[in-house]
Amino acid sequence: MASPITTTTGLGSGLAISSIVTALVDSDKLAKQTQITTQTKLVTTKLSGIGTLQSAMASFQTALTNLGKTSNGAFAGYSATSSDTSKLTVTSDNTAVPGTYSIKVSNLASSSRVASASFSEGATSAIPSGDLTLTQNGIDTKITIPTGATLSSVATLVNAQSSTSNISANIITDDNGSRLVFSSTVTGAGTDITASSDTVTGFNITAGTKLDTTSTTSAGYIDAQAASAKLTINGLSVTSASNTIDKSLGGVSMTLLAQTDAATITVATNTDGLKTSLQTFIDSYNAVVTAVSTVTKGTVLTTPDATTGSTYTAAALTGDAMPRSILAALRKELVTTGASGNLSVLSQLGITTGQSDGKLTLDSTKFTTAMSQGLASDVQQLFSGTGDGSNGLVARMNAAITPYTETGGIFATRTTSLNKQQKDLTSQQAALDLRVTNMTATLTAKYNAMDLLVGQLKASATSITSFFDSLNASQSS
Repeated sequence: MASPITTTTGLGSGLAISSIVTALVDSDKLAKQTQITTQTKLVTTKLSGIGTLQSAMASFQTALTNLGKTSNGAFAGYSATSSDTSKLTVTSDNTAVPGTYSIKVSNLASSSRVASASFSEGATSAIPSGDLTLTQNGIDTKITIPTGATLSSVATLVNAQSSTSNISANIITDDNGSRLVFSSTVTGAGTDITASSDTVTGFNITAGTKLDTTSTTSAGYIDAQAASAKLTINGLSVTSASNTIDKSLGGVSMTLLAQTDAATITVATNTDGLKTSLQTFIDSYNAVVTAVSTVTKGTVLTTPDATTGSTYTAAALTGDAMPRSILAALRKELVTTGASGNLSVLSQLGITTGQSDGKLTLDSTKFTTAMSQGLASDVQQLFSGTGDGSNGLVARMNAAITPYTETGGIFATRTTSLNKQQKDLTSQQAALDLRVTNMTATLTAKYNAMDLLVGQLKASATSITSFFDSLNASQSS
C-alpha cells in the first residue's frame, strides 16, 4: 500500500506540503526539544564532573590509608639500615631511636628434619595399615594409614595436614633405598620431630637419635637437630627460636640470613623517607584541588559562541556548593592542631598553601632545617596521631573525605539523583519523538486532503470555464 504521507509538492494546490508540515512540527517541538537537550547535556556534564571528583578523592583516600599504616613506617622519624644486607636485613617502626649497634651472628635458627628407615621398593613400597603419630612441641598429629598404602601415599597423607601440623613429607632415595623424610617450618631448639607407628618399625623416630646414613634400618635426625639463633647486640647475648628478631632491639626488626662477625645496624633520621612520604601526601592532595578546579572553573572565550553569543562557558559543576565544601573540609584539617607535640602545623616542615591555586608545596630548605632541629620524630605523631590515631592528620583527613566517598554517601546520592533525571529525560525524548511522528502524519494527511479538494475545485472551475467559453463561442457564431 502506498504511504498516505506525501513528501512532494501538492499536485492540486501547488503548495510545498512537506516543507509546511516540517515547519509546523519543528515550531511545535522547539521549546520542549530545547529543554530536553539542554537538561540532558547538563545532567551528563554533572555526572562527568562528579566522576572526576570521586576518582580524585578515592585516590587521595587510598594514599592516606597507605601512609597511615604504622607497619610501613611512612612517617617514621628514624630508619634502620644494615651494613651487610646479605647477612642481615632490618626494618624499623615509629618507636626506633637513633643509635649504632654491632651485631654478631654465631648461629642461625634451623628447623627439624628427620628420616625414616629405608624401603627397598622405592616410592611404591607397600606400607601396612595402622597409625602413624608425628609429634612436635608436644603436639601430636595422627595419620591413619589405610590398607594398600604405599610410601608415596603415606607422604601424601602427611602433606594433607601440613597446614595445621607444620610438618611435610617427601621421599628421598639414597644408596640404601627410599626414605620418608619429615621437615618442619617451625624453627628453634626443642622443636625436633619424633614419630611412632604401631605397625611400621621403620617409621619409629625417637628424640635425639641421629640417622646412620649407612644403615637401612636406622631412623633419626639428619645432620643436626633443630637449633635456635644465637647472636650478640653490642656484646649482649640474644637467643631466638626464629631468624626474625623483633623484640630485642626497640623499634627495629632484624632478619638473620647468615653467620657474621661484623654487621652494623645504624638508626638515623629518616630524612629521605619522610620527604618522599610528605611529597606523596602533597601530590595526592593537590590532585583533589586540581579536580575541583577542573569541574568548577569556567572558560572565557575569545570569540562569542556561535549559538548562544556568550563569551563564557561554565564548567561541569560551576556554581555547585559541593566542590567548595570538599575543599573547605580538607583545608580545615590542614590548619587544625591535632596531637600535641613539638610539631603542630605543616608549615613547620616547609609545607605551605599557594595563595593563587590553593595547592600545597614543600620547601626543601625549610624541611632540611626542621630535620636538623630534631622534628623528625614528631612527624609520625602529626600524621598518625596518638592513642587510637583519631587526632592524627591522616585520620582527620579520612574522616573529612568519608561522607563523600562511602557507600550511600554524598557522591552516591548525587549520582543516583542525576541518573534518575537522565532516565526521565530519555522517557521525555521518546514521548516527544512519538508526538512528532503522530503530528507529522496528522498534518500531512490533512494537507493531502486539502490538496485533493483544491485539485477537485480547480477541475470543476476549469470545466465550468470551458462550458461558458463554448457557449459564448456558439452565440457569437
